[in-house]
Amino acid sequence: LPEGADVAPIAAGPDGKLATATSVGVFERSGDEGWQRLRVADGLGRLWAEEDVRGVAYDMDGRLWVASLAGVACRDADRWTFYTGSDGLPYNDFTCAAAGSDGSVWFGTTRGAVRFHDGRWSYRQGLRWLPNDEVRAVVVDGDGTAWFATAGGVGCIARESMSLLEKAAYYEAIIDEHIKRTPYGYTAEVSVETPGDVSVVHHHDSDNDGLWTAMYGASQCYAYAVTCRETSRQRASDAFEALRFLQKVTQGGQHSPPKGYVARTILPTDGRDPNEGRLEQDQREQATGDVLWKAYEPRWPKSADGKWYWKSDTSSDELDGHYFFYGLYYDLVAETDEEKERVREVVRDLTDHIIEHDFVLMDHDGQPTRWSNYRPSVLNYDVHWIAERGLNSLSMLSYLATARHVTGDERYDEVAETLMRDHAYHTNAMVPKLQRGIGSGNQSDDEMAFMSFYNLIRYTNDEALRKQFLTAFYAYWLVEEPECNPFFNFAYAAAGLGQMTRDQYRAHSRSPHGDWLETSIDVLRDFPLDRFNWGHQNSHRLDLVRLPYANGIFTFGPNRGTGRGYRVDGKVLPVSERHFNHWNTDPWDLDYGGDGRGLASGTVFLLPYYMGRYHGFFNESG
Repeated sequence: LPEGADVAPIAAGPDGKLATATSVGVFERSGDEGWQRLRVADGLGRLWAEEDVRGVAYDMDGRLWVASLAGVACRDADRWTFYTGSDGLPYNDFTCAAAGSDGSVWFGTTRGAVRFHDGRWSYRQGLRWLPNDEVRAVVVDGDGTAWFATAGGVGCIARESMSLLEKAAYYEAIIDEHIKRTPYGYTAEVSVETPGDVSVVHHHDSDNDGLWTAMYGASQCYAYAVTCRETSRQRASDAFEALRFLQKVTQGGQHSPPKGYVARTILPTDGRDPNEGRLEQDQREQATGDVLWKAYEPRWPKSADGKWYWKSDTSSDELDGHYFFYGLYYDLVAETDEEKERVREVVRDLTDHIIEHDFVLMDHDGQPTRWSNYRPSVLNYDVHWIAERGLNSLSMLSYLATARHVTGDERYDEVAETLMRDHAYHTNAMVPKLQRGIGSGNQSDDEMAFMSFYNLIRYTNDEALRKQFLTAFYAYWLVEEPECNPFFNFAYAAAGLGQMTRDQYRAHSRSPHGDWLETSIDVLRDFPLDRFNWGHQNSHRLDLVRLPYANGIFTFGPNRGTGRGYRVDGKVLPVSERHFNHWNTDPWDLDYGGDGRGLASGTVFLLPYYMGRYHGFFNESG
């Protein structure tokens, strides 16, 4: 070896071969022969490993892997293959390399670890995966576990064989044991005292407890339908009782809204008073932020029995979740006449409330809530509501179709007909969201639209309208497809797979195209068991394309800079390389904060997993 060269650990290969990375190139020797410098040249005549080579490794098939600042090179026989950011390599400031018996190759870097396996690159960065991002050495043991010596200590990443059904059971146990809040079992997320440790858990309310509990409950409706497990039935029934209570708790107290109103969430009155300082907070928001924001009190009235504070100003996303769940619970879980009548009562009271108050959710102060406004005069003529025009029209038609299905009352069809004939709600619903391409607009709107489309297309009795709404759903799904969201993919496929529609020009297939099913299953497999909110940093990666400024969150306002993007394969970052509590999180963000003190539920896995199984997209084990 050249005198004075910095030499990395030596890798042993087949037939007595040895290789090493040095500051002046990569060298290899065989048997008693001396060290020979390798010329790592690509098809364009460029040399890749002439200096500052950081690591080498022989994999189980005898291929030599070389890591340098130029990228990764792999020699198979006498042929070299090269990988850079444009080929999916996440990062290149390498420190070491090692190969495993499972065919994987690991690379340590100054900002995490990189893995290549079965033709795919993975990036392991942050405390979810490593004690410290500065990896100084890596070794892979006989069972494929990768061990890392880092600046913060030693850590390991192990692969555990587990079916998707077993993964679902794991998440369900965590939810039952740690997540559910109050005797009603509201299911969102919790805080922990020590990062990554559930020894001490602190429960707290969420503005969207109704929505998140509804989506969890929906997962259990599907679970019961495909497994017939009594535990799934009980979880679904508990979710129904929790959502039903959000309607019943609002009635009979000092500040009681009209019958049918649903609260956002509840808190016990033996704790802190959530009204303290709230009016001032709302007044500041109204003065400096949202001019339509409601500043009134109490935002948290007390229940008639004095046991609960219930949160008012309930939003449209809550209602979308409620209706999505009620249809599934009625169809898949409620069996007796008594059970079904309890669903009818809740759906009837809520839907009649909206209709009787001119298509708004009327709060206890006699004014509509901030977001649950479905009035034709507002959606069609108020410029402040242009962004909600399509989505709220879609939601209202979906509510009516669900109510008609659950109650059997044709009056709801008549109301929908009026909204379409006189106010063009079916036309509004063709464009539920104002978008400027992938990644644009509010992500919560996407979640709401997919739930509303799902129910509307399932329950509408008009075949022509069903095909019209399917066309709109297809156009929406095309924009969302790069997000690799299995819930969105399965919700759309349930409506569109094998379907045709015709416009004024020709017939069109509305089946989801491409690798939507393979991608969805890959995402379910990729979900980490660890649902703590560890931070992830990705904006420095080599394999990214930045979203244009115009593809921002805000439809009419200024957007964030270039901190959003996607991989060179056209898809968002894998779920194992970011953290999110719910599917309304922006998947185009590259960097995610978090300190491991938040524990999210596994609903993001459970809902698409059981939904996909229910619709027959894959079998029990996945």
